[in-house]
Amino acid sequence: MGAQIHSVPAVVSAEPCEVATRAASPELRPYVLGYAGFRSCHGRPIPHLLLPLAYTTVIVDFGSRAGLVHGARAAATTRGETTWGHGVSVGLTPLGTAALLGVPMGELGGGAVPLDALLGPAATELPGRLGAEPGWAQRFDLIERILTGLRRTRGGAQPGPTAPPERAVVAAWQRLQRADRPSMESLAADLNVTRRRLERGFRQHLGLSPATVARIARFQRVVDRLSTGAGPSRAAADSGFADHPHLARETRAMAGLTPTELAAFLSTPPVVANVQDGRDR
Repeated sequence: MGAQIHSVPAVVSAEPCEVATRAASPELRPYVLGYAGFRSCHGRPIPHLLLPLAYTTVIVDFGSRAGLVHGARAAATTRGETTWGHGVSVGLTPLGTAALLGVPMGELGGGAVPLDALLGPAATELPGRLGAEPGWAQRFDLIERILTGLRRTRGGAQPGPTAPPERAVVAAWQRLQRADRPSMESLAADLNVTRRRLERGFRQHLGLSPATVARIARFQRVVDRLSTGAGPSRAAADSGFADHPHLARETRAMAGLTPTELAAFLSTPPVVANVQDGRDR
């Protein structure tokens, strides 16, 4: 699964933000998609437009009380708590959401959930601890240690509302992120389950249908192409849309924007650093 864009500043700006990224350790990769550090052009909190996304995102602004958790969503939004300026974000898979946060991803839709509501009072220490670290690598190291501890203490979720999704649901979610996604019939057959069972598992654990997950993944491929400077027609062709009008219908439905308007939000690429180890800053 390639990198996807959680949000963009709600006001188009010519000033780039700073972004640092790092992949999760092998132990955490079934649960964690990766880490990103962010800093607005002036370091102060700014409102964001949250883009359609099919996974959970934890946002910890260094000036926040405890951090926010955003679930998957099929449409862009500026509603709720969408303001931050300098901090860290973590992408969680459906399995990671259940195992690390103790809730199914589908229960997080419809707005931001305070991180301390899921992890308890200890989450209120996280912004200060992360902000006190000298660089992105050290912040990512700290997040890794915290999540590894959570996995070891909470990873064996008991049957009930926090039980992890079954393997077929996780595998189907991963496959639907790909450009060559199969039909639901062939996907269910490959995973040796019925289509109905897959759809029921998606509704229960993700709060989204398989078709919606695939639709979001295609939208995110457009976002990726537009962010690299491709024009709308090129982005449509590269992302599996029949033509530019087809793309225009989808961007209006999912983001309330035309392809050109969406491209404007992505026209100022961030300054990106890929953080590998504790020597990077």
